[in-house]
Amino acid sequence: MLQINGLTYRIQGRLIFDDATAVVPTGHKAGLVGRNGSGKTTLLKLITGEISPEAGTVSIPRRARIGGVAQEAPGGSESLLEVVLAADKERSSLLAAAETAEDPHDIAEIQTRLADISAHSAPARAATILSGLGFASDQQHAPCSGLSGGWRMRVALAAALFAAPDILLLDEPTNYLDLEGTIWLKSFIRDYPYTVVIVSHDRDLLNDAVDSILHVDRCRLTFYQGNYDSFDKQRREKQALLMKFKKKQDEARRHMQSFVDRFRYKASKARQAQSRLKAIAKLEPVAEMIEDRVAPFIFPEPKKPLNPPLIRLEHAAAGYIEGKPVLNDLELRIDSDDRIALLGQNGNGKSTLAKVLCGKLALARGTMHHHKQLAVGYFAQHQIDELDEALSPYDYFRRLMPDNSEAQRRAKLGHYGFGSAIADSKCAVLSGGEKARLLFALASFHAPHLLVLDEPTNHLDVDSREALIHAINDYEGCVVLISHDKHLIETTVDRLWLVAEGTVRPFDGDIDDYTRHVLDQARGGRRARAGVKANGRASGAAGRQQAAKLEKKVREIDSRLAEINEKIGVLDRALADQQLYAQDPNQARKFSDLRAELQDELDRLEHRWLEAQSALEAMQS
Repeated sequence: MLQINGLTYRIQGRLIFDDATAVVPTGHKAGLVGRNGSGKTTLLKLITGEISPEAGTVSIPRRARIGGVAQEAPGGSESLLEVVLAADKERSSLLAAAETAEDPHDIAEIQTRLADISAHSAPARAATILSGLGFASDQQHAPCSGLSGGWRMRVALAAALFAAPDILLLDEPTNYLDLEGTIWLKSFIRDYPYTVVIVSHDRDLLNDAVDSILHVDRCRLTFYQGNYDSFDKQRREKQALLMKFKKKQDEARRHMQSFVDRFRYKASKARQAQSRLKAIAKLEPVAEMIEDRVAPFIFPEPKKPLNPPLIRLEHAAAGYIEGKPVLNDLELRIDSDDRIALLGQNGNGKSTLAKVLCGKLALARGTMHHHKQLAVGYFAQHQIDELDEALSPYDYFRRLMPDNSEAQRRAKLGHYGFGSAIADSKCAVLSGGEKARLLFALASFHAPHLLVLDEPTNHLDVDSREALIHAINDYEGCVVLISHDKHLIETTVDRLWLVAEGTVRPFDGDIDDYTRHVLDQARGGRRARAGVKANGRASGAAGRQQAAKLEKKVREIDSRLAEINEKIGVLDRALADQQLYAQDPNQARKFSDLRAELQDELDRLEHRWLEAQSALEAMQS
């Protein structure tokens, strides 16, 4: 298990952690949550040993491997597949040793170990991970140097997942993924057999992929069992109880103090007054749990409603290179009350369509009809990097309101959530969330009829995302949304458009239907590839029959492994509760014995799975 004991750490004199203590049981998937700037990324660095604490310790099991996404994205001439395979240091070392080994005993040991770690199936596993993160087969053999920064970070994430460390640390891994990649990653983390600590503000990911929450708040750490919704409920209940207790304590304090004030100088009551003074001194103050309120986002209502449709595309195509359109055959209509989410893998043309709707990209052919008075507000995540670092939010609003007084500008800034301190801060020192808030204000300042939001949540924490959801739902205009945040999509939109195969079409279903569609496609693709190999390489009907039996055996073992892992997870959560040992030590012993039995069965089944999988792959090779 991962143990954090009495951790204290400061950054430039500011206290980040103060005697913080927590335990993450082995095999748990823990979501590390807290407000922006609370120290989540710092904690990951303390766990890896990249930085050292002022006091306290971080302990992990002996020989346990810690891994995460490399800070420097790969960009050399190596192929994507080579970069991912190289992340398994032991496999790379053994393969190198196998090329030079001459002693038969050494060769046998190397080959045995290579078999133990399933080295022969490593390329297939690496390709599956790359495919899940959005890389097609031909891309996997291309050099990393041809990728943009965001796609290189995906390769770094793939390498971290392939290395399969005992403790996997992930810091906002969905920031560089589309919805499809996020859906796949959620499934991967949920099935990952080892410990995971993941920093994320994606509520859907924190609900479906993790089984515990590690909360960073006021320089302390608190471990909660359950997903994010469970954590949120437990935290609010805890706050309510503390506030109730504080209220009672304050009433008792006031009552005793009134007695002291009334009788402390009266001889007959002096002893009683002194007794109450001592009682007041002994009352341990209860810290008042004041929520750090998130300022709301404001999207002004359009001043003048427009007759529908707002936009209509006919026989349209769009792209960046003449003769090579990204999108074709666009026949789309957008009305004033539409809430539309654009779905589809990155690179399929979602942002291209967004730019067309905003008038930032001209059509290659066809026509776009729109109302003459249509006002469009546009937010895109890349705009954060384009803010002038030398300007403050007040400077931007002075440009927007040149004829207004300073008081009027500051009132408007306050309306958008910028107090005096932040309003005069240069963009260079603003946090990612504060810069995003400024961009929202700039995009919506003129009360647009249509808001186009391209990945608006990357720099927002969970509470800020909820504030954004409320703002979108309160907004009276039309919204077109591109996001990898499933929770945002399912709570704000009522129409889904799928951008795929060079065009845009309505998707028949809701976001859960689309999630199943993505996962079915991923599984279907793997089954299809396996089927092609089996049919092409198995010799005759007998070979195909034998391959089918092996595939069935692998599926059956897979199912049993998942069942055992789920039971072990339940037992681990029970055994992590310290009260169990004090209240019912016999039950704790039974749980421990049962877990040991299940672990033995798990080990045996994993060995059988490797044998069956190796035999199947041998038939297909």
